[in-house]
Amino acid sequence: MKKLFVIILSLFTLIAATACGNNSDNKSASGDKVVKVGISPAELPTWNLIKKLAKKDGIDIEIVKFSDYVQPNLALNNGDLDLNAFQTIIYFDAFKKQHHLDLTAIGTTAIWPMGIYSKKVKDIKDIKNGDQIIIPNDATNEARALALLAKAGLLTLSDDFNGTQGVEAIKDNPKHLKITPVEAGQTPRGLDDAAASIINCDMAINAGLNPTKDPIFREDANSKAYINIIAAQTKDKDNKTYKKIVDIFHSKEVQDFIKKQYKGAAVPVVMPIDEATKY
Repeated sequence: MKKLFVIILSLFTLIAATACGNNSDNKSASGDKVVKVGISPAELPTWNLIKKLAKKDGIDIEIVKFSDYVQPNLALNNGDLDLNAFQTIIYFDAFKKQHHLDLTAIGTTAIWPMGIYSKKVKDIKDIKNGDQIIIPNDATNEARALALLAKAGLLTLSDDFNGTQGVEAIKDNPKHLKITPVEAGQTPRGLDDAAASIINCDMAINAGLNPTKDPIFREDANSKAYINIIAAQTKDKDNKTYKKIVDIFHSKEVQDFIKKQYKGAAVPVVMPIDEATKY
């Protein structure tokens, strides 16, 4: 009977330990709080610094890299991540609405201007009639790419364009460009065949491109809609540990690092999240 009691007690302890080992309740061997953060590989240098700084405050950041724009939000919603930091606020709002996710933006990070790249021409004016242009196919980045083409003078968009429509929003295409939407991670490959490809900044860096020198045309860094954010599950939006990580990101040391590391490819943003969401 005593032996049976010990077995039952051991099982109960194991179950309890498993149930408690979730999110910010996790502890490292040193007793630090463990926070799993999903990021784009291009942002790894910044998060390595944040990890180092967070360690001083008893926070052990575990960095998880993703090469696409879908899995980080699903992983966060499922509890496989505590935070993610890879996406614009407009993309985040559209994605969580489309997939019915209970997530909340808790802090701003930076703007990563999108660019038009080409191996065929050196100036945006050299794009010819009938040329193919590759653009990202997810809703917000597709609209963002179309807006960039319009700013470059290659397209005119409908009067009711609001930054969320796709190719159907093209009102006038005087050069009869072949606009081809593909998955964002595939846009760099389009450079081998198409006249030009519109590539998100982090994807460009991952492909070995220089987002400040290589584009033949580039966004400015003034739109609130394209500010990148740190996201958490809504139930954790007031988590003090997560807010501390946002504060670390906004510290002068991190801001100066981003400016030096990315040389304009990423523009750090220190803005209250309530203000950033009013785009």
